[in-house]
Amino acid sequence: MLQRLMLESPPLRFFSEKPSWHWIIVATVCIGAFLGQLDASIVSLVLPTLQDTFHVPFSQVQWVAILYLLVLTSLITPLGRIADKFGRKSLYVNGFIVFIVGSGLCGLAPNLDILIIARALQGIGAAMLQANSVAIITAASPKKALGRAIGVQATAQALGLAIGPSLGGLLIEILGWRWVFLLNLPIGLAGALLARFTLPQTHHQEGSASLNIPGAIWLTIAIASLLMALSWLHLVIYYLPAFFLSLYLFWRSEKKAEKPLLGPTLLSIKGFKPGITAGLLSYSVLFSGLFAIPILLERVFLIHPAKAGLLLTLIPVCLTLIAQLGGWLTDRTGPKFPTVTGMLISAVGTLVLYLGANHNMPVLIAGLIGLGAGMGLFIPANNASVMGLAPTTHLGLAGGLLNMMRGLGGSLGVALVSLILMLNGSNGMNTVTGRHNTLVGIKMTMVICMVLALIAAFLSFERDSVKSMPVDHHDKADLL
Repeated sequence: MLQRLMLESPPLRFFSEKPSWHWIIVATVCIGAFLGQLDASIVSLVLPTLQDTFHVPFSQVQWVAILYLLVLTSLITPLGRIADKFGRKSLYVNGFIVFIVGSGLCGLAPNLDILIIARALQGIGAAMLQANSVAIITAASPKKALGRAIGVQATAQALGLAIGPSLGGLLIEILGWRWVFLLNLPIGLAGALLARFTLPQTHHQEGSASLNIPGAIWLTIAIASLLMALSWLHLVIYYLPAFFLSLYLFWRSEKKAEKPLLGPTLLSIKGFKPGITAGLLSYSVLFSGLFAIPILLERVFLIHPAKAGLLLTLIPVCLTLIAQLGGWLTDRTGPKFPTVTGMLISAVGTLVLYLGANHNMPVLIAGLIGLGAGMGLFIPANNASVMGLAPTTHLGLAGGLLNMMRGLGGSLGVALVSLILMLNGSNGMNTVTGRHNTLVGIKMTMVICMVLALIAAFLSFERDSVKSMPVDHHDKADLL
């Protein structure tokens, strides 16, 4: 059964014989990138609405976002291994199908529990897409165009983030929150069909060892324990030891495995570990902002979801406008300048958001612009650098690691917002005391985000401007 699902059909000759085939591949992959970020940004806006609909505190509603990111984060690295061994195209096409099914179940969910479970299924589909996206682009793109190609993907992601808040706000007010998820169905179907007819078959690597299943399980338990420790402080005495124990068992499993999930090959490459660590911190900052600002706007500023969505759009719009510049600078100067500059700008943006939280809308808008512009410089430059360092045989693994850092960073960002609001006694409800506590919590979140952005800037500065490995990712053997 598995072998039948993983069978890959060749692309249509109409596409594969075109000189611009690699750009067609990039465009197809960008549909999955767009869909994933569209879903992320819409969900960030819908949480206050879900809280009012189901009459529950934010600590429960947050799992609509966290469980999705948890599943995605846990599966993305082992799925990168599976893609390298069995086929990137097949996993990508099937990822669309799983994501569509999960989205439909989310839209039909009768209660919060079913919605959260359906979000887990969505997370599986998203992991199948994201574990392969950067690897497919890297394998298909000429070396000189890799930065621009990944910049295009970053632009597609930013467009999803940009359209999500405003579109989500309108859907919530006009059609209801269920259409936030049902919107994924036609987009996902179009992506699955295009991927089937345009993507190249995978060049399988000989002698691949079996997947380290115990390591994948212990890694999942470790991530889940950490997020639960942050979300439920009264149970931290149980979850924190479970985190450290499962992390230790994951490390032991990796040492014994013939082909570990992470493996020494990539982690020993100069510049790789600082790159993925800085990526983790950057996504923590980005998702903290994406989930904290709607709460600030709707609970403290008392703005309706449609207007809040338009304001939140400033972050991804600025990211979109600057992303191509980040890729262009990386191709010409290396990753150090755009990554360091991007995170410094993001740090300033979070500081300005802190100041603007005191009902100063012009300052708040300036902070949103700064955060988005800084991320636009950093993300494509850092992603291109990390993927450019990976040898061809490890593209799926490298892409999986990079995207795992994104999912983990996003999970930590959401958990951070919830944790700080809970510590400040805010339940997210629309009362005078609740609004005051929410304001204090959001301002504390911005201070922590500023520190994280500065750490990421330091890691990027310490990393040498290493050039990508001299691997011809455009080799026909990797495309066919």
